[in-house]
Amino acid sequence: MKSIAELASVTAYYAHKNKYRRDGVTPYYSHLRDVVSRLPDDDVTRAVGWLHDVLEDTDYTPEKLRELGIPDNVIFPVIMLTKEKGASYEQYIEALRYTTHAKQVKIADILSNLADTPTERQIVKYAKALLKLIEH
Repeated sequence: MKSIAELASVTAYYAHKNKYRRDGVTPYYSHLRDVVSRLPDDDVTRAVGWLHDVLEDTDYTPEKLRELGIPDNVIFPVIMLTKEKGASYEQYIEALRYTTHAKQVKIADILSNLADTPTERQIVKYAKALLKLIEH
């Protein structure tokens, strides 16, 4: 039987199949692998890491994830990591501060994005977000 993280990895692979990073060459799945590599060795947190962009960037829904066997304790943080249209980035980051799995994944996501030739504007945006996420 597969772990939740393994199931999430396969789900993310198929959800993001034929999607690429900004360079148009690097498969998007490599970003997900990088994010997960930065997370603690915890099955739920890693599952959230694999799926962190699936609701925002694909046609997958929470219901589809549930049908595929992804449990609610993974789906809820994935929903939290999905920035709502109309919400400011600052509001989005503020909400993540209080959800452990989502917060850990967002920090790993930002670090992965910073390692992928970000623009100056992105560097400033991500630096502010990291400072907010690591505040006590």
